[in-house]
Order: sequence, then structure tokens, then C-alpha cells
Amino acid sequence: GGRREEKKTDGEVESGTSRVTGGFRVRKETPIPEEVISRDLNTDRWVIPKTSSLATMEKNSEIVEFYRSRSIFVTGATGFVGKATVEKLLRSCPDITNMYILIRPKSGSDVKSRLAELLDNSLYDTLREEDPEALTKIIPIAGDITLPELGISEEDQGTLCDHVSVVIHSAATVKFDEKLKLSINVNVCGTQRLISLCKKMKKLVALVHVSTAYANCEHDEIKESIYPPPADPHKLIESVQWMNEDIVNTITPQLIGNKPNTYTYTKALAEHLLSEENGSLPICIVRPSIVTATFKDPVCGWVDNINGPTGLIAACGKGVLRTLLCHREKVADLIPLDYPVNLIIAAAWHTGSTRPNSITVYNCCTGQQNPLLWGDLERWGFRYLINNPLSDVWWYPGGSFKHNRLWNTLNDFVIHYVPAYLMDVAARVAGKKPIMLKVYHKLNKAVTSLEYFTTHEWKFTCENMMDLYERMSPEDKKMFTVNVKEVNWHNYIGKYCLGLRKYVMKEDLSTLPAARKHMRKMYWVHKITQFFFILLFWRAIMFRSETARQLWSFMFGMVLRMSRMLPIGQTN
Repeated sequence: GGRREEKKTDGEVESGTSRVTGGFRVRKETPIPEEVISRDLNTDRWVIPKTSSLATMEKNSEIVEFYRSRSIFVTGATGFVGKATVEKLLRSCPDITNMYILIRPKSGSDVKSRLAELLDNSLYDTLREEDPEALTKIIPIAGDITLPELGISEEDQGTLCDHVSVVIHSAATVKFDEKLKLSINVNVCGTQRLISLCKKMKKLVALVHVSTAYANCEHDEIKESIYPPPADPHKLIESVQWMNEDIVNTITPQLIGNKPNTYTYTKALAEHLLSEENGSLPICIVRPSIVTATFKDPVCGWVDNINGPTGLIAACGKGVLRTLLCHREKVADLIPLDYPVNLIIAAAWHTGSTRPNSITVYNCCTGQQNPLLWGDLERWGFRYLINNPLSDVWWYPGGSFKHNRLWNTLNDFVIHYVPAYLMDVAARVAGKKPIMLKVYHKLNKAVTSLEYFTTHEWKFTCENMMDLYERMSPEDKKMFTVNVKEVNWHNYIGKYCLGLRKYVMKEDLSTLPAARKHMRKMYWVHKITQFFFILLFWRAIMFRSETARQLWSFMFGMVLRMSRMLPIGQTN
């Protein structure tokens, strides 16, 4: 039950910040209010004065006090939300005893190696710089969410049951097109297995389940309550266990019904399993909408995957994606990662402190309080991708969102697949491996899975989230804010694009001048190509139409006559 010493992983720490056009920069930031910090003008980084009230804030924080001397168990700690939650807890709640995280061993990599890989992530740079000893509190637990008893050894189960008081369950398969059998095993059975473990925990005061705001997306208005399940999860689990995967895949459309994918379907089932434990376990559910890069904590624009909008922005930035079925007037309910992380931490505090009689559900969304439209994302996104481009773009970023499905399909064929086919032909002639058609097949699959969310809009009730915010102390409102009204979307999109460039594409900001130079070249290549195809198209029309040739002759003659009337080259 004592703390295990783990080898710390050294990571690079930035020495400064590179400025970029448009006034945006990626910099090291600590989640401390501006009134208690000063700025080092040489490095443009936040500096904590020796008289800082940070320690006072922690002392007066009810949330920090709640986590004092507690041990936490986190599933999905290697995922996007999970790793950020672990980092924030260790950085903001320094008196946590131990942080147990479930890690699945991989072939050729044990849990200690995977932990070292996790901690090498740039997300942990701030924590490594401010409090490196905090990383020694992380204790890896070998296990697998898909196995009986989570694949955890009897000894480790005993440790968890004796010492853990807060459980955060964020493990899930988030692939929209995941096979239903695997999705049920991970998202539904995994939750069931965790519930069984939690029932044995002697000190448990809070179980936070990370779900999704779209678990019940067949409804236009989604309240903070658990909805009736699309099927009986127990009967479904029993049925799927004896079916082979081919049979399950065949009947998947009939099973999920009006759900858009297996992810939302299985998340709804998992919520129902939790509702059955109402009153027997201290449960709360956090439902984020579309989780994107961090707003500011611990750094601006941090993201480590290409899921959802991040993948779309990357594809647009490379010039690969040029048309998308999307309704510009609809709300894109993006939620920067900081907010669901803070809500998870605060929800555990509230559940453990007040011991509510029923399960509290928190919708973590922005659409009702601080809406961002898909059209805004399109306009601002292209602007920043052009001003601060990715390196070695394939083509000049352009194109647009399409409202009509048929028009989008036509554009997809003409400006995606036709050029891809021609490029693959050229590659074969040059003796190179053709890849463009494969790229577009993969891209089309990803884009299609998002169309349901880019063409619909929901009204998410967020009363519980805002009520929790109002219950926080002034110190906690600063350290664990869930006030999404503070997000300036215009600035955020710029940071998001730079974060994608730095953290996902691994492109240092020092490469921006070369990237801009390449972008200027691609701009002229794009314009010359457009002009060439316009001439080719017009030539084809003239070849087939006498009327078109007469019109061309008339217009050309008119231009010549008008040019003679201009005072060009005349002298008085």
C-alpha cells in the first residue's frame, strides 16, 4: 500500500517561445491567475514570484483539500482525456498519496516501459519542471479492460481495494466505426467489470464515469439524466458472447437502430449499467461533447491525436481535404480539453463531499453558453492554416464546406478522386508506389463517420455543470474552472492550429519561415493549375460548339477595340 518508486523519465523543457504571425504563440503556461504572476520579458514566459499566493490558493481550495492523502485509480490513463486528468491532479493536488493507473502490457513492452513512454509526453513538461517528485506517485497497474476482473492480479486488486477512494473511468474505444463486438467488450463489459471491482473498495467515495454528450444523440435536446437504454445490456452481452464477429457485424445496423455508430450505442448501454447501481455506489457521469486541444492548461493548444476535428484540420492544412458535407449554420460543440478534465476532478470532489442520493450527470458542452458555428471554424481555420502553414503541404489549402450531399459527392469525385487517380498514374510511370487513392479512401471513411455530427445540432442542458461551478470556492473557480464562457474562439482556433502543428505533426515553430515559403510556391502552383484547367475546359467547349466559338470571337474582338481606345502609348 505504500508508494512505489518508479524511474523518472527526463523530458525536454522549452527554453523560450517562438513568435508567429497573427499574434499567436505556443508557450509554457501555468494555470495561475494573472494577478499573482509576472512576465519574464526575455523569455515571454510566466514567472511565479516568491511571494506568490499559489500556496494560499491551494490551502484555501476545497478540492485540493478533498484529494489530500487520497489514492486515485484511473482507467484510460494513456488516452487523451485520461493522461490530461492524471497530469492535472498531480500538478494541482500535491498531497495525493498515490495515483494508480491501469496500463495494458503490449508485446515487447511491459507496464513500466509504457509508463515511461507516457511520462515522456510533452503534456508532462510543466509538471516535470515544477514538481518532478509528483511523477513518482504514479503506480502502473498491469491490466486490460477487456479481460475478466480487468486482467488485474489478485495482489494488485487487494492494493486497490484497500487504498483507493476515488475512481475515474475514462477507458473506452472511441472509434466511431469500431466493430460492435469489441465496442461492447470495452465500453459496456469494461464498465461492468469496473463496477464489480469498485464494490470491493473499502474507502470508495466517488466513481466518475467519462461518457459522451452524444450517447443519446437521437434526441434533439439532451438533458442531464440517464435515458432508457437502446437494448437490455445484460441480454446483449450474453447474446454477443456466443456469436462470431461476422454475425455481429451483419446485424449491427439493426441493433444500433437510430444511433449513428457503435460508440454512442455502447456508451448509452454503459450509462444504463451504472444507473442500476444507483444508491449502492457513489457514481457521477461526465459527458463531454467534442473534446479538442487545450485552451490554456497546462499549455495552449496541446493535442496528441487526429480524432474528430483535429484530423479534419490536419487534412485541410495539408491541402488534402477540399470538400466536406457540413452545415455552416450549425453549432460545432467543441470543448477544449481543460474543461472536461476540471469537471471530472470537481465532480469527484462534489460526489465524495456531499454523498448525493442519486447519480449526477454533467453535460460538459459549449453550445448553449458560448456557441461556435462550423462556419466560424471553417473561416478562421483556413486563415490560420495559410498564415501559419504545416510543413511540406501537398497542395494549397482551400475548398469549402458543402450543404448539399449530392453537390459534395460531385466535388469529392472531381477534386479528390480524379487528381488522386492522375497522381497515382504518374507515380506508376515514374516507378514509384501509388498511394493517393488509398489516402483518399481512408480520408473519406473518416470524414463520412463525422458527417452525422457536422450536419446536426443539439441543445445540451448544462445546468449541473454550472451549478457545480457556482458551488466552488473562489480559489477552486480559478484552479478548476468549468466556465466555458471565457473561451475566445477566434484566438483558440489559432492556438489549436499551432498546437496541431507542434504536438501532433511534430513540427517546431522554427520551421515556419520555410513552411510559409513553400506555401507561397503552392499558391502559384494552385493558381496556374486552375488557369490551365479553365483554358482546357473552355477549349473543349469551343471545339464542340459553334456558338461558343462565335461568342469567343465577339468578346475577343470587343476587348481589342476597347484597348485601341485607351490612351496607352499616346503622347501629347
